Amino acid sequence: MLMKQLCSRRALHFVFKVGNRTENARFYRDVLGMQILRHEEFEEGCKAACNGPYDGKWSKTMVGYGPEDNHFVAELTYNYGIGSSKLGNDFLGITVSSKSVFERAKGTSDKITEENGACVLSSPDGYVFKVLEKSLQGDPVQIVTLASSNLLKSIDFWVRLCGMKIFDQHDKSAILGYANDQCKLELVDIEKPVDHGTAFGRIAISCPSVELPALENLMKSEHQTILTPLVSLDTPRKATVQVVIIADPDGHEICYVGDEAFRELSKADKNANTLLDEAITADKSDDWFAKKGKTKVAA
Repeated sequence: MLMKQLCSRRALHFVFKVGNRTENARFYRDVLGMQILRHEEFEEGCKAACNGPYDGKWSKTMVGYGPEDNHFVAELTYNYGIGSSKLGNDFLGITVSSKSVFERAKGTSDKITEENGACVLSSPDGYVFKVLEKSLQGDPVQIVTLASSNLLKSIDFWVRLCGMKIFDQHDKSAILGYANDQCKLELVDIEKPVDHGTAFGRIAISCPSVELPALENLMKSEHQTILTPLVSLDTPRKATVQVVIIADPDGHEICYVGDEAFRELSKADKNANTLLDEAITADKSDDWFAKKGKTKVAA
């Protein structure tokens, strides 16, 4: 019964902090060919620090190749007034497998390098995407790669406590996940401490909401880090979801969210493109700073 429940878990998205929504909209829409799935504006910081340690106005934009029910997507969080965040060595990239995306990326003016036949490019904030010239059935987003300072310790955490299974393992890397048809987590041993900088991201995973209290208790009993105890998060005019946020041994943040409410919350919005473009147009902060001869603060 437990294994059946664990198999119902699914990787949802990775959270990136962005400093310029205009540049990022161009990159994710025009270079990677992703869709704007949802865009939401918030007047104050998230109770679970979804937007980082900030209390002010912020926005969330979900981008991907299809609905969140069966695609792994990116969450772009933008804090008004914050121009950039410092990258660490924690996030090592996202692998996309799609011939059409490969050709699209190669045809842009963005700085691109090649690595073993793959097209490697960086978002405006420096997040790495590796695009393979090979189309597969289902979601083009195949792998999220994170750094580990101790591979065996990381594997123990993600397998024994988070319920993932091992799909592949080598001396310095391992690929884990919940199911064959889901985006996988790759852990790479970098043989030094993991530095999250100020751009530290977060991976979100859904599970049946009834599992959240037991998951929290398990992490407590194993003396793991709980960043946000079980809490309900509200989105204006949308579903309220319950989350528990924990950290793995290297401090990678993991947000477990109740699946039932999240499926309602995450429905794609046909007006998402318009909402994002309108928010970008209405945000005059770049112009204000430029007129003052200043730049936005770095996180």
